[in-house]
Amino acid sequence: MTTAETRRAPRQAERPVTRRRYLMRRFGVLGAFLGVLGLLYLVLFTSVLGVRGVDVLGNTVLTADEVREVAAVESGSPLVRLDIDAIGVRVATLPRVRSVEVRRSYPSTVEIIVVERSAVAVAVGPDGFHLVDGDGVDFSVETAAPPGLPQVTTPDTATTKAAVQVLAAVPEPLRPLVVAVAATTVGDVRLTLTDGRVVKWGGVDESGRKAAVLGPLLTRPGKTYDVATPDFPTVA
Repeated sequence: MTTAETRRAPRQAERPVTRRRYLMRRFGVLGAFLGVLGLLYLVLFTSVLGVRGVDVLGNTVLTADEVREVAAVESGSPLVRLDIDAIGVRVATLPRVRSVEVRRSYPSTVEIIVVERSAVAVAVGPDGFHLVDGDGVDFSVETAAPPGLPQVTTPDTATTKAAVQVLAAVPEPLRPLVVAVAATTVGDVRLTLTDGRVVKWGGVDESGRKAAVLGPLLTRPGKTYDVATPDFPTVA
């Protein structure tokens, strides 16, 4: 064998090995790619990581089943593809729900966290007692008035909102004395106290100032206490 033939022989022997390695790498990359596709398919289109349970948190009056029913989360739905915003919108249609948050809890649970509305006043209607929250929202009708809530009398939603805003502005020590809140307009809110005295509050503007002068004003004898203009309160 000549020197040239001796040099060519190792190179010719290396070629099959190099090609084999190349093919192995190609098959390895292809296998990894197919593995990723398979994993994505399992996660996105099968029930392997599907919904197995729906946990409802934060509810006090609403039952978990009531929330689950309106949430309408289909068991086995791929968790990663779940439209949690749509679930939240559906749960928010429950009148008693003030806010809602929906979260995925891997591997297989949906968490629905609700904040329920709290009644600050009650409105009497022909169908019962309507509970009104601090936003002026009428969210429930009961057969009996809950104890300790003042009665609100207003002609529309805007005046109801003004009435509960005024009620929230009343100083905490005086709030239990309020048995009724009435408003004919948003600028004419009146409070009736347990002993029959009436407070003319006016509108929601300057409520902090009105609250500050109301306490001292109530120490004076009278039946009507006008703080609508807080710089010039009057007693009649």
